[in-house]
Amino acid sequence: MANGIVRVGLIGAGANTRLRHIPGFREQAGVEIVSVANRSRESGERIASEFEIPTVYDNWQDLIQASDTDAICVGTWPYMHRTLVLAALENDKHVLTEARMAMNAAEAQEMLDASRLAPHLVTQIVPAPQLLQLEETLQDLISGGYLGELLAVRLRVSDFHGRQDRSDSFVDYDGDLHWRQNRTYSGYNILGMGIWYEAIMRLVGPATKVMAMTKVNVPRRKDQNGVMQSISIPDHVNVLCEMACGARADLSWSTATGLQMGQELWLFGSDATIHLPGSPFTTIYGGRRGDKELSEIPILEGKRGKWRVEEQFINAIRGTEEVTHTPFDVGVQYMEFTEAVTRSAQTGQAMSLPL
Repeated sequence: MANGIVRVGLIGAGANTRLRHIPGFREQAGVEIVSVANRSRESGERIASEFEIPTVYDNWQDLIQASDTDAICVGTWPYMHRTLVLAALENDKHVLTEARMAMNAAEAQEMLDASRLAPHLVTQIVPAPQLLQLEETLQDLISGGYLGELLAVRLRVSDFHGRQDRSDSFVDYDGDLHWRQNRTYSGYNILGMGIWYEAIMRLVGPATKVMAMTKVNVPRRKDQNGVMQSISIPDHVNVLCEMACGARADLSWSTATGLQMGQELWLFGSDATIHLPGSPFTTIYGGRRGDKELSEIPILEGKRGKWRVEEQFINAIRGTEEVTHTPFDVGVQYMEFTEAVTRSAQTGQAMSLPL
């Protein structure tokens, strides 16, 4: 850092970088976004012009090696995350990488191992955003015994898979190939599965065994060049889990559940039930043994969380805060879960975790 200024370079400037990371860094005092490298020089220059970023690089190698950069924000698709994180660490740069940590568990573990060899550098994954507002209150309820013994978790997610029109949740047969449907770019990642598992882990801990069944409802789509491509990433997933806490979890993600709009999470305990309707997830409903219906559980003053990813990253670089959302070891856990789901679906066998 020069004169206390944290200088950030952007590699990949997609929607999340533009909507969240750039504004988030700009809100932090003493932070400058100094450079960008996007998929092409032209697109990089558009981003630089829009957000007044002084330097555009033709490639990510030059940006990472530049002496005017302290930290790298990786906003690419998952297939580049491992490469860029390892290069950033090798060049003594802090690194914040987009969610879907890697292509598979082995890449994620390699990233974690490299980060442990450079403990002076901050490494962070963009966290699951779904429950940020409610997380602290939910943790208080669970740890305080509101549920009694946690018996079961049920999650239902109707995933729009990048579609702009979210008024129709029926299966989309005509849409073009999205990068999330492309195994080359996404690896073992399926829909929003990994980040949702991350959010669940923050509440009830990890799974020890998973059994999955999946389906590809639309097996072919046209790519950006109009060429028909085969799809092997499922668009409908059912997962049964044994959780380390003793509960059982029934989790599903789908792009084919017409009129099941949005998402919902249920936590069933021996003494009470918690229901989170979404999205967005802003309200907690609960009911205890003897109640006739669920009622809203208030969020106490100061307990409602918010998106503060960039703030936490910068604070961690300055040594004033530790990364909680999300460290690399947690990312490895959700990448192991996503890989275990695919292995189980392919073999018909239950998979134990960790892998």
